[in-house]
Amino acid sequence: MPGFLIMVMTLLLTGCSLGLPRDYLPPPVQSDFPDPVKTVAIPLPVVATSPNEGITFGGLVAFLLHDSHDQVSALVVPQENYNQYFGYTSSLYAAFYPEPDRSYKLNLAKATTINEELKFRYQDEHFLFPRFYLSAHAFTYADGSARFFGFQSTSQKRNETNYTDHETGIALTVGYRPAYPFEIALGERFKDVDIRPGAVKSLPFITGVFSPDYVPGVEGYHLHAQKLSVLYNTLNSSGMPTEGTYGRISIENSSKMLGSAAPFLTYEAELKLYRPLQEERFISVFRFAFNQNEGNRIPFLEQAILGGETTLRGYGQNRFVDKSYMLVNLEERIRLFRWEVFKVKADWELAPFVDLGTVMRSLVEVKRQSFEFNPGIGIRAVVRPNIVGRIDVGFGKDGPAVFAGLGYPF
Repeated sequence: MPGFLIMVMTLLLTGCSLGLPRDYLPPPVQSDFPDPVKTVAIPLPVVATSPNEGITFGGLVAFLLHDSHDQVSALVVPQENYNQYFGYTSSLYAAFYPEPDRSYKLNLAKATTINEELKFRYQDEHFLFPRFYLSAHAFTYADGSARFFGFQSTSQKRNETNYTDHETGIALTVGYRPAYPFEIALGERFKDVDIRPGAVKSLPFITGVFSPDYVPGVEGYHLHAQKLSVLYNTLNSSGMPTEGTYGRISIENSSKMLGSAAPFLTYEAELKLYRPLQEERFISVFRFAFNQNEGNRIPFLEQAILGGETTLRGYGQNRFVDKSYMLVNLEERIRLFRWEVFKVKADWELAPFVDLGTVMRSLVEVKRQSFEFNPGIGIRAVVRPNIVGRIDVGFGKDGPAVFAGLGYPF
């Protein structure tokens, strides 16, 4: 949620503690909370910005719920916002962490113009048996702020177009740990994508500049793909790691025989390192990622994409598109101080970072001069063991980009 970090940053200035009847909680998590549930309620104004959506302002009430161990293990945030492109948006975000390795997350949103969202995520690191884990994601949403500039790293801002990305689908991943620290994961995803006119009327619609022959999938498409991943994982936490190594290589197959609009293969590799110093006051984080697509007429939204809050933070979402990308992220997470109010402990972090990345047709075509260099700075508020609010400001050739939201970028 864009306004969450503002909420945490004013934790010291506002808020009240109250008791919430346990029966108000969803049945799967009721047993993990006392009755009544200790709740810190914080009403706040919201001011958020992003390169694609522009400025959003409004208000929210954040409810931080304490479990039987007096830890914040649930967050519920109703919100009402206004944006020049979408009008008024009513939304609800809820996250429940009944156990350190199990979570439920729900996003609901409806705007007066185009935008809407319904997402549900479930993750269990010990599903049925200790060596198995499950991740499930069901979604339907419409984003009227989506952008397309053309393919390749040389795509120009003067060719910027707008469209609505409407998607409905489901993604499942089942993993098995044969022997520490190795894992094997099988993934299945299906989605239906519809491309519609966008909400930013000052920009042309995508097909007004780029033809369907140039942009595969711009008339809509179906996807049904299967992924096999082999992982090396020594992280000390699945959601908020401070130490360890994570490595993954994957191959994903999309086949017309199983309902996809286009056949293709995707190869991926990712390496993440977390190195703490001085009792985790300093955490150095490194990520390298590579993606390669093989096939003809691959839908543009399934190709290698960079830009946005988790990749190149100096640009808006989906800024660069091609059949392959290479990405390097370096970040230093520095805990400035720790403060407790209403028995809610918040770690305040400063995070200078550098993002380097480029897209290309294949790895053999990579050129040093095509890499985007995005330095920036992040401010983080961390309520352990589950909740992170952040603001990241990155700088690219198109100017500064500001992202606010939940969770670490990687």
